[in-house]
Amino acid sequence: MQLDLNNLPSDAELLQRLVRDIAAAIDHRDTEIERLKSIIKQLQRMQFGRSSERINPDQLALGLEDVDSDIARVLEGQPTVLSEAPTTQPRHRALPDHLPREDVRLDVESEVCSCCGGALHLIGESVSEMLDWVPAQLRVVRTTRPKYACRGCSKLMQAAAPERVIAGGLATPALLAHVLISKYCDHLPLYRQSQIFARHDVDLCRSTLAGWVGGACWWLEALHGRLCKNVFASDHLFADDTTIPVLDPGRGRTKTARLWVYARDQRPWGGPEPPAAIYLFAPDRKAERPVAHLADFRGILHVDGYAGFEQLADKEGITLAACWSHARRKFYDVAEATGSAVAADALRRIGELYAIEARIRRQSPADRLAERRTFSKPIAAALNVWLDAQLRVVSGRSTLAEAIRYALSRWHGLTRFLHDGRVELDTNPVERAIRPVALGRKNHLFAGSDGGGHRWAVVCSLIATCKLNGVEPYAYLRDVLQRMIDGHPVNRIDELLPWSRKLTDHVKT
Repeated sequence: MQLDLNNLPSDAELLQRLVRDIAAAIDHRDTEIERLKSIIKQLQRMQFGRSSERINPDQLALGLEDVDSDIARVLEGQPTVLSEAPTTQPRHRALPDHLPREDVRLDVESEVCSCCGGALHLIGESVSEMLDWVPAQLRVVRTTRPKYACRGCSKLMQAAAPERVIAGGLATPALLAHVLISKYCDHLPLYRQSQIFARHDVDLCRSTLAGWVGGACWWLEALHGRLCKNVFASDHLFADDTTIPVLDPGRGRTKTARLWVYARDQRPWGGPEPPAAIYLFAPDRKAERPVAHLADFRGILHVDGYAGFEQLADKEGITLAACWSHARRKFYDVAEATGSAVAADALRRIGELYAIEARIRRQSPADRLAERRTFSKPIAAALNVWLDAQLRVVSGRSTLAEAIRYALSRWHGLTRFLHDGRVELDTNPVERAIRPVALGRKNHLFAGSDGGGHRWAVVCSLIATCKLNGVEPYAYLRDVLQRMIDGHPVNRIDELLPWSRKLTDHVKT
């Protein structure tokens, strides 16, 4: 219901009825809001309360979505006051300028005043915008190649057939990019995509889509290899791994393989290299995997507590930096489980280090190092002495002792940040790169083969690097595939990397 303050009814009885309706609506609104607040508190307890009460974060998000929908429904039923008074703050953020606009003009029926019959003159206009959606549309690109013959020598002439990403295939680069993004970025399995295409009366079975994915990845493998070479040539990386289930037909179940992830992010200290993330598939978690991946790497490697990374410490030119986030998590688990005052004090001390890091973020390595040596070094030194003293008095078999030993045994790596302004406190950049894989793992369930795991790594590397550089992944893959079939030179493949200006001027988000 809309209420126009500039055109209120003059009838007293009508005004009284209007006020009663508004009062009833407000009372209903307040009751509904109280109910929704109760739901929110319950969901918060399930997320942040005792472990037995917690729910999966994705389930929490679904619950909050429904709560937001309920709130919107309540507000929609309330009276809307229409006023000519200008608002000082927009209700919504401005819509992006790059979106196409469709202008709709709503004008008065007559340019003659309905009151006195005088001529109306324009004094201004009100402009509002709404966000619209144009549904995806499948279309057929029909290519015609006329044939010509010479009357004198009977020679035939015809333009060459265009190259296709999939030999003899129906899919254009745009459609292939859509399938890849839907599967690896939006986590939509191929069988569901097949069902969506069927709603458009286009029969594309899952095996056909799988063939398209394999064919498209054949073109992208060279780009993935060049991206890996570029990243491993850096002198500052983050490393971690995550599980990926792979179908094992011989045993009738899945086996646990790995995606090894390496991230580069020099933005916190203004480094020259663009951010990137690469994924490499391996059938196991043997220490020889990162050793082989980093055979030519020289520099600082941020790692977690995985023992296999320790072999890299013996290699000349590689310096390991340990992760404070993993050390902190040990104390957090103890504090939550036992309420230990020692664990809580450890968390407080570590928090002081993070507070300093937040203050010096985006500063130069030299400035960061100077601040750390002035403020962080005394805190770290005191923490080391304090942890050693606590280890002597707590039970050696307790989880608290395990947390302390975890930190002390990696102290050299944990304090690496005190000697180099480029070093971060944790491995969060690579942890963030792993999250999309975890979400895809839930939706895909498993990779169909080792080859499927490799394709997962290839496409995810390009998508993740696009996101880090503000490049729209679909537009990027579509453009890259088109350039490749158009004959882009192999010796200029660096021009196709996600941060290349020659490529991304028109695919920025």
